[in-house]
Amino acid sequence: MSLPAPTEGDTLSKGLQIGDETNQRIMTGDEKAAALLLALGPDFGRPILEELDEIEIRQLSRAMVRLGPITQDMLDQLLADFVLHVSSTGAMAGNTDTTERLLLSFLPPDRVDLIMEEIRGPAGRNIWEKLSNVSEDILASYLKNEYPQTIAVVLTKISPDHASRVLMVLPEELAMDVVQRMLSIDPVQKEILEKIESTLRTEFMSTLSHTQRRDSHEQMADIFNAFDRQTEARFMTALEEINRESAERIKNLMFTFDDLTRLESAAIQTLLQNFDKKELALAMKGASDSAKEFFFANMSARAANMMRDDMDSMGAVRLKDVDEAQGRLVNTAKDLAARGEIVINKGKADEEMVQ
Repeated sequence: MSLPAPTEGDTLSKGLQIGDETNQRIMTGDEKAAALLLALGPDFGRPILEELDEIEIRQLSRAMVRLGPITQDMLDQLLADFVLHVSSTGAMAGNTDTTERLLLSFLPPDRVDLIMEEIRGPAGRNIWEKLSNVSEDILASYLKNEYPQTIAVVLTKISPDHASRVLMVLPEELAMDVVQRMLSIDPVQKEILEKIESTLRTEFMSTLSHTQRRDSHEQMADIFNAFDRQTEARFMTALEEINRESAERIKNLMFTFDDLTRLESAAIQTLLQNFDKKELALAMKGASDSAKEFFFANMSARAANMMRDDMDSMGAVRLKDVDEAQGRLVNTAKDLAARGEIVINKGKADEEMVQ
């Protein structure tokens, strides 16, 4: 929580000059934090201290000890400047950039880099949970260059189902060596485990988080997918006038309700089995004739007739409700693909196969 030694006239983030002309004083960042916590008292200060680690608490405690007398005028000015600083923008937004800027105000850049890389990386509370969310191909590609004993340690720490998939991808000879070591592995010393964790964070997860950062057009395609059809058409038309190339890239990356008709029969049947029939009827109310026929063709004759009856009995429905139902159907398809239960292949016209 320390800050560089401030100079006179610095802003709040670098140091604050408080007090009258006879009692001027510049406070560093940890001193300001210490003064604010002392002013809050045990009841209000305790929840904040509970969020800090031992090193930060020690640093704050040292700052409190050396703080010296703080007059009421000094405290009033400190509080006023703090409130002004927090509310100066009128609103706050919690995101990657604002979090990183805040961390840089009281932590060394290398430590901030480590924290942010872990945040940007795969989900998980610790390094082993994060590894369990990394593709087995990517993890195996990294581990195959490590010592078999190290691989064995890593695979015993991640989830069993993920470890099995990694073993299947590793070269067979190496995989069998790892299996034998896993069978006879002894408890790993804390120091060795910490070294492995540190290496994974700095060499693997850091690189992974950079390589997995998504292209801006992919992110925008997801946003467009979430629009209702009227909003999507309005934004896409406007974007085409401004930047036709970007608009085309976004179109190519989007996965929409109409793209479901490109699924293989087995995939569409799996999708239909995992989606509510009433929701499907609502989604199909707004589908094109060709899309409806595609869905009907992948149902039994009885199921198709029942679906037509359900659609007819609905009468007129709101376009917004149809859009939402179609969106839920698309999201279900994406979830099934993520679990490996179906394959989504959004082929282009020039990529389609003909007999």
